[in-house]
Amino acid sequence: MQRQAYRIDKVGSTSNLKLVTEEISAPHANEVQVEVKTIGLNFADVFAIHGLYSATPKGSFVPGLEFCGVVEEVGAEVTDYKKGDKIMGVTRFGGYATKINIDDKHIVALPPDWSYEEGAAYLVQGLTAYYALVYLGGLKKGQNVLIHSGAGGVGILANRIAKCYEAFTIGTIGSDRKLDVLQREGFDASIVRSKDFGADLKNALGDRDLNLIIETIGGEVFKAGYKAMAPQGRMVVVGASQFASPGSKPNYFKLLWKFVTRPKLDPQEMIQDNKSVMGFNLIWLYEKVEIMDELLTAMSKLDLGRPYVGSVFAFDQLHDAVKLFQSGKSTGKVVVKVS
Repeated sequence: MQRQAYRIDKVGSTSNLKLVTEEISAPHANEVQVEVKTIGLNFADVFAIHGLYSATPKGSFVPGLEFCGVVEEVGAEVTDYKKGDKIMGVTRFGGYATKINIDDKHIVALPPDWSYEEGAAYLVQGLTAYYALVYLGGLKKGQNVLIHSGAGGVGILANRIAKCYEAFTIGTIGSDRKLDVLQREGFDASIVRSKDFGADLKNALGDRDLNLIIETIGGEVFKAGYKAMAPQGRMVVVGASQFASPGSKPNYFKLLWKFVTRPKLDPQEMIQDNKSVMGFNLIWLYEKVEIMDELLTAMSKLDLGRPYVGSVFAFDQLHDAVKLFQSGKSTGKVVVKVS
């Protein structure tokens, strides 16, 4: 059986991402074969394509961590799914394809009232936001939370989760064109990031303590957020968009400068300040199925609503979808629809 997939043989540029027709084997005993309907884009995809992600496979690979579709074939040991089931899933790369074989532990049923587009916009963002806020961040009722990239997929779900804990939320964005998204999503305060970010954050907080930060930017924004945190404050780093490149390939000299000048913390000062910084990589969670199940069960008990899909592209427009995602101009989830 054949499939189409976007495969990259040499990392470093999105122009190396080529659409190919290739064979796909029958699923193993513990796998299902899925006819992919939609693909969700993530920053990890772009970093992997550019060769900047430590978890990137060696040699030729198909990017993509998130998909939604219909079960087409089941392996001999699979009992929880059958042909025709609508599912959403996560994969350790391989999602940019029309068909995929996936261990049945890494898929869940698509809610009956959700579209395929919404199904490709939930798992990675939801798991990231919930794990960062609740498991690592220790979110408590009524705390004050700073959420960077508030108009993106993770930021939107992070705000919805925080609101379930009656938190005061401050969302940051890179452009005032996204303010309407923050207002619609119910953020209590909004900041358009600029060189005055530290002062803007202080004004947004007023006399409130800053208890928790979902950090996705890095650089001076990271420094200002850490400085503003109250004692016992926690910063959870889930990304570093300062290292993202809008072009087809990175500016390595610029990236090197940002890397050399990146914020550095002294553990002794952290003890004195009574502040914490934690990092989180969803790829690690891929192998911790029991934790993923626990997270999804806990999330299902919250009223988070439907995922927000901001842009949808056709499968043959995947390069355009990646370009928009890289530009920082997108809101919500960028999804590719497989016809």
